[in-house]
Amino acid sequence: MLTDLSGGAIAAVAGLGVLAVAAGVAVFRVDSMARATFALLASFLAVAGVLLAFDLVYLAVVTALMMTIEMAIMAVFMIAFMMNPAGLMPMTMVHNTTGSAVVGAGAFAVLAVGIWTADWPTRSGRRPADSTRQLGEAIMGGHMLVMLVIGIALFATILAGTVLATSRGRYDRFGADLAASRPDDPVPGGLPR
Repeated sequence: MLTDLSGGAIAAVAGLGVLAVAAGVAVFRVDSMARATFALLASFLAVAGVLLAFDLVYLAVVTALMMTIEMAIMAVFMIAFMMNPAGLMPMTMVHNTTGSAVVGAGAFAVLAVGIWTADWPTRSGRRPADSTRQLGEAIMGGHMLVMLVIGIALFATILAGTVLATSRGRYDRFGADLAASRPDDPVPGGLPR
């Protein structure tokens, strides 16, 4: 597939690959959940750029949209529910550093050997006129409508669960203009201000 790309496109793929790996490493090097979230988003966006360079437009757009929305939701939940402000307080992002480094290096070595030693198939026949439609039919078959309905139902469930779990928000606790000096909690406690 690399042979189909121009020199500039190969350089872009190499640069995006390095960026994806560097941002992936940053996920485990930064000291807060929020920074790790945005580093992971940068890594996935770089992967989406690589997919775009390979003319896999559908997969690139799906990857970019899904990861952007997922990371935005994670950031919103961190701001709303974490004890420290927006997950910005320093905290360790890695546990069992030696074991995780060994497992990560081993997995990388196995995958790298597999990539360079696998007998990759060559394309036979012509490219389809609409590869997005062909991909959708190959993955979903005749079940696309069912999956669309399930997706909407899952989204509604997530929203309903969030609304039911948070009957009181910051505006209920500190007033409409957030000017109250102490929160109006039904159960006393918490940290003094």
